[in-house]
Amino acid sequence: MTEMYAVLKDKPAPGAAIRRVDVPRIGSGDVLVKVERAAICGTDLHIFNWDVVASFRIRRIPLIFGHEFSGVVVDKGENVTKVDVGDSVSGETHIADGECYQCRTGRMHICRNLKILGVDVDGAFAEYVVVPELNAWKNDKSLDPRIAALQEPLGCAVHAIYPRDHVEPVAGKTVLVMGCGPIGLMSIAVLKTVGAERVFAAEVSEYRLKFAERMGADVVINPSKEDVGRIVMEETGGRGVDVVLEMSGAEESLKTGLGAVTPGGRVSILGIYTKMVSLEINTGITLKGITVHGIYGRRMFQTWHQVKGLLNVPSFRGKIKSLITHEFKMSEIEEAVKLLNSKEAVKIVLDPKFN
Repeated sequence: MTEMYAVLKDKPAPGAAIRRVDVPRIGSGDVLVKVERAAICGTDLHIFNWDVVASFRIRRIPLIFGHEFSGVVVDKGENVTKVDVGDSVSGETHIADGECYQCRTGRMHICRNLKILGVDVDGAFAEYVVVPELNAWKNDKSLDPRIAALQEPLGCAVHAIYPRDHVEPVAGKTVLVMGCGPIGLMSIAVLKTVGAERVFAAEVSEYRLKFAERMGADVVINPSKEDVGRIVMEETGGRGVDVVLEMSGAEESLKTGLGAVTPGGRVSILGIYTKMVSLEINTGITLKGITVHGIYGRRMFQTWHQVKGLLNVPSFRGKIKSLITHEFKMSEIEEAVKLLNSKEAVKIVLDPKFN
């Protein structure tokens, strides 16, 4: 085993190439994983489409992209002690240095020298991928590899709901989810599982609004046709929602969310914006006394333990599996991306087959 097939970003332009490349070498603290399944993330769409986000962020080409995956450990470095050959694993994609101030104060997910799998280093759209031992999350071998590959984005949803250890629970709270892409939909499933009283879901895609209902959203709203703020206020008796999860990356959605949150409430921002955003800070944030959390990835590794617990709930696990609307061979990534770009899919899982 010296070569493998991989999906490469081989030039700064739309598209990707299928190439035979060397199987990555492991360092003394790394594990080599045979990929069983990989899922396409919004970041992968940016890279494939080569839009402004990718052209600004990607600093090395050629690059094997892809970062949501599950697989089996087939080799390990001499200093690896907690992961064994044969273990089923998923990847925590934030590769931290372990030495900076953030890492040493319990915030590894925002390490000052953070590297992202499939963005800064070669990723998982391949037959094999290398990750540090620390980043290999051991799964129960009975966990469906397709679901196991979705734990990384599911962790983002959980982190948005529980951004800090001291944040109050959402049981009995009203929540507005702005944007029902995969992570937004996952967040709805999490919210209903942990006891949120009422969940509002706002999304311009009617296709995805149907999935929001399946995940358990109590009220679904299409911002292109309806006034989200007005509906939320009417449905909450003018109080507004306790929590807003801004998942869309759209300026208007953020403004709507800030207007809909009740004074003293909180807002989690996971959406990535492609341009500067203009906000009314005084009336939108300061005078309302709200708390705003920036969400980046998952807390290492508190969030992973929370995800594991949620997936032990059969009904929740079924909801997450239902978000996998399509499966393709990895060699068919162009067809898969076209489907995602058309917004006629939610989550696409790739089987690392290249023939």
